[in-house]
Amino acid sequence: MNRAQPRAVNPIPRRTLLVDADDTLWENNVYYERVIAAAQTMLEGYGVEPTRFRAHLDELERDHIVTHGYGTLNFTRSLLQAFERFLPPHANAALGPELRELALAIMERPPEILPGVPETLDYLAGRHDLYLVTKGAHDEQSRKIASSRLDHYFRAWEILPEKHTGSYRALVEQHGWDPSSTWMIGNSLRSDIRPAVAAGLKAVFIPHPHTWVLEHDDPMEHPHVLELERFADLRLHF
Repeated sequence: MNRAQPRAVNPIPRRTLLVDADDTLWENNVYYERVIAAAQTMLEGYGVEPTRFRAHLDELERDHIVTHGYGTLNFTRSLLQAFERFLPPHANAALGPELRELALAIMERPPEILPGVPETLDYLAGRHDLYLVTKGAHDEQSRKIASSRLDHYFRAWEILPEKHTGSYRALVEQHGWDPSSTWMIGNSLRSDIRPAVAAGLKAVFIPHPHTWVLEHDDPMEHPHVLELERFADLRLHF
């Protein structure tokens, strides 16, 4: 009698997973939004509409990014310029320094890790090649990565001045990744998803309720884009 041979189990294909940091692994923009709300409250006492202040701040940040990049120091520069633009001469002179202190305090906060992140990274790191790919001020992002205690899950970190199609292509060439099995995972359509797909990669979009307004983009449907509700849901697909 011939015995049936056990069926071979195909292992999960090993993939390269590029993981964003801010608002993907830990909270980030919510702290800036709280400082902006504090500035709006200060200015409301002088009759300044919050929406007018916010529109001007967003415009300044958009302009300053080109020359100054990202990070808390550059946010603080834009915030204070916008604040002083609307603050009347007779206002309390201590309001500017108070606001500056609130903004710079963001850099002192330890990262608040999002739910399910450590367990999911631990699961993924045993099955795939993980790289942390973020953008921003190099020193500030390095501090956050180190203090997050998540760095050991990644083969390497890449801190970019900007995320665009060219930067993803450069990373692929630098590391020798296979684009067909490389996925960018993040919360920003503008920085994480759209340019990665344009560079020939696949992507996982995990929306965050407090994604920075300058990172917003039109929704996109693409066969190489997977949208998940939570970071922990990566375990269902990888």
